Amino acid sequence: MRFARFHVLALALLSAASSAANAAPARFDDFRYTGRAIEQVPPQPGDYRNPILSGYYPDPSVTRVGDDYYLVNSSFAHFPGLPIFTSKDLVHWTQIGNAIDRPEQLDFTGRRTSQAVFAPDISFHDGIFYIVNTCVECGGNFVITAKDPAGPWSNPIWLPFEGIDPSIYWEGDRAYIVNNRMPDEPPRYDGHRAIWIQEFDWRAGTMVGDSTQLINGGVDLSKKPVWIEGPHIFRKDGYYYLTAAEGGTSVNHSQVVLRSKKLHGPYVPFAGNPILTQRDLDPARPNPIGSAGHATLVQTQKGDWWATFLAVRPYKDDFYNIGRETFLLPVTWTDGWPTILPHGRPIPHVAKAPDLPAQPAPDLPTSGDFAYVDGFDGDALSMQWIGIRTPRQPFYKVTGGALELGNGAPLGDLDGVPAFVGRRQQHAIATIATTLRYTPQMDGDRAGLAAVQSDRSNLFFGLTQIAGERVVALYTRDNADTDTLVASAPLAATGPVTLTIRADGGAMAFDYALGGKTRTLKQGVDATLLSTQKAGGFVGTVVGPYHYTPAP
Repeated sequence: MRFARFHVLALALLSAASSAANAAPARFDDFRYTGRAIEQVPPQPGDYRNPILSGYYPDPSVTRVGDDYYLVNSSFAHFPGLPIFTSKDLVHWTQIGNAIDRPEQLDFTGRRTSQAVFAPDISFHDGIFYIVNTCVECGGNFVITAKDPAGPWSNPIWLPFEGIDPSIYWEGDRAYIVNNRMPDEPPRYDGHRAIWIQEFDWRAGTMVGDSTQLINGGVDLSKKPVWIEGPHIFRKDGYYYLTAAEGGTSVNHSQVVLRSKKLHGPYVPFAGNPILTQRDLDPARPNPIGSAGHATLVQTQKGDWWATFLAVRPYKDDFYNIGRETFLLPVTWTDGWPTILPHGRPIPHVAKAPDLPAQPAPDLPTSGDFAYVDGFDGDALSMQWIGIRTPRQPFYKVTGGALELGNGAPLGDLDGVPAFVGRRQQHAIATIATTLRYTPQMDGDRAGLAAVQSDRSNLFFGLTQIAGERVVALYTRDNADTDTLVASAPLAATGPVTLTIRADGGAMAFDYALGGKTRTLKQGVDATLLSTQKAGGFVGTVVGPYHYTPAP
């Protein structure tokens, strides 16, 4: 398995100049994950499963170069960020890198987990890959480039316009950036935005000419549409098509399309809009997929059209812990207009695969039910591991078949980086385990597994010291800035402890094993604190090893 360029974190532990730097590291022998979906819909021969990227992989942008497809997702304030995937069949995807993998590229200090890098767009021109993106409250809009999509990607070239969700439209040797900005009038209502276009000199990395507003508000301004965003332009049969998300990223999310004979408009909306939504379906339907939108359309080498987009799989009502995921559906064309899914039709969990050469399943699956074990071999973490905010100094190392975590900031400290690395929870039903070697030295020392939805919504399960006693404990933080102790139990014996979290939709159980005996510390724990519904934001739950030693 190829490793990310995550070198800065794979060096030595924190220096002695840091407070509590002399604390013993926490040593994790492995990380084990088993997950399955609530819905069990078996695919037939020639079918694929939705989602194609399970778990927190939102805002997919896809491009084709020859017979290869490349996809990038949002990652907000997680680092490394902007994961890059490749596929030959649009179904089986393999991560090949992270476009943001060096601290010099972007600084997420002070940013909450759902800030920083929003919806990216990936494209290819003249031998170079481009990602244009926004770092919210940390620099604004930028472009980065790479000769190889696996990286390394350049440092950002900052672009002088406001707004979010830029994408590049290429026409011959000229480039144009289209994005969400404020309208050219005082906003009439909350969520009143507009879509603008401006030429981009890709050789100089500068914007040129005037900006032009293409869409004011959305498809029908009189209906006060909200949050027109995620725009993409492509050309087909003499028309310029502009697709965009509308309605916000929750249950009213949708995808719309407009077209024009001229690049700068005027754009006429499709009478059959939206071309994708689930907001008109019964929310009580079994195994729902909802909040669909933010699509990118791509044409295969055989001429077929497909759309990648985000959607969610709630376990009840609108509760989901694993974030917004990447889905795939075919695009049909009628009378010169594209449709991703007819009105009133639910997104299928399985569908007929694209007419592309069949590919074997990747070594690390991204769809369906699967399991994996990371034994921390080698001297670096694999590229699927992410932390919170940009590290200013290293806090871990991989050595001797184990992950050693030094000290960092506590969870929730926006100006710091916690000694935490995690993997996305990719299924509503999941079992996650690790074997830990650690002895707390003073009250407040802790090491174990953290499940993090946000800086204010997370939990910790592991070893700590309370009133001078070594214990296994569970703490939760439910939209709060302080922890609540849920349960604890003394640990008389010493030695490695195996920690296991069992997630089942909105409930969790916590087991620990020591000296050959397994006990349950707490079960039936309300895990809806890790849902987007409660925590807010745009990310999903990330679970992994965490260590913190308070300053003396």
